[in-house]
Amino acid sequence: MDAIRSSMVIIPLLLFIFFKASFGVDSITSTQSLSDGKTLESREGRFELGFFSPGSSKNRYLGIWFKNIPVTTVVWVANRLSPINGSSGILRINNTGSLLLLNQNKTVVWSTSSWKQPQQPILQLLDSGNLVLTDGKSANPEDYLWQSFDYPSDTLLPGSKHGWDLRRRLNRRLTAWKNWDDPSPGDFSFEMELYNYPEAVMWKGSKKYSRAGPWNGIRVSGSPEIRPNPVFEFQFVTNEDEVYYTDYLKISRVDLKSSSEPKQLSNSTLYMDGSRKDLEDLLINAQRPL
Repeated sequence: MDAIRSSMVIIPLLLFIFFKASFGVDSITSTQSLSDGKTLESREGRFELGFFSPGSSKNRYLGIWFKNIPVTTVVWVANRLSPINGSSGILRINNTGSLLLLNQNKTVVWSTSSWKQPQQPILQLLDSGNLVLTDGKSANPEDYLWQSFDYPSDTLLPGSKHGWDLRRRLNRRLTAWKNWDDPSPGDFSFEMELYNYPEAVMWKGSKKYSRAGPWNGIRVSGSPEIRPNPVFEFQFVTNEDEVYYTDYLKISRVDLKSSSEPKQLSNSTLYMDGSRKDLEDLLINAQRPL
């Protein structure tokens, strides 16, 4: 089990799965807080933000997970290095627009900072799985003052970026959990290296473990199994401001129905826009030579 959790998760198709839509509160303001036992739920019920204890641990963490799948799948953790002892954690927004996570002693165990002070700060969980801080007075709702997509844990979700924001010297890298009970950074990390031909590299500690190869216009050259397919699209962007990899879903909704364990993908069925397709057939078709 530890070996599985200790791998970064980059599964744009299989992690973007929902059984049904449900509805709840998706945001808080500076006059509100989120305490342990309560959650934010994205508008269409795809993701949920709240406190959880991983595996057999009794420590509490603030995280985001898929809302409606049988096995809890956490995709982002805030306080990876600073667990909370007991169910007394509280998340709030202060007057300057920073997020503060407090423990039982009201001590700040995790915080963020925004690039400008909002007049009306709003923290919202989007259906993409992105947790964003915006200014309710801004004319542009996508003018994010802070977003969790800039600080990934071990999972790359569709629409998020893996790589560099060169303007801010921000490296969006993935780091594995230490084990199933501990989401603190483990031995493995995955990041974009800035060469003339940038490529993603996986590290084990301080040693290179594997390379993805540079982008060849269709896919990374070291991963021939990744091919154009009807479900998701890969993109690589490099310019003077950013160097990153991302992927997007080509369909609006994907439902996964598994007849056995979730990890046994060949026994799974996808329901895409009401049409049933066998997952195994989709993957085989996606991997056929061009």
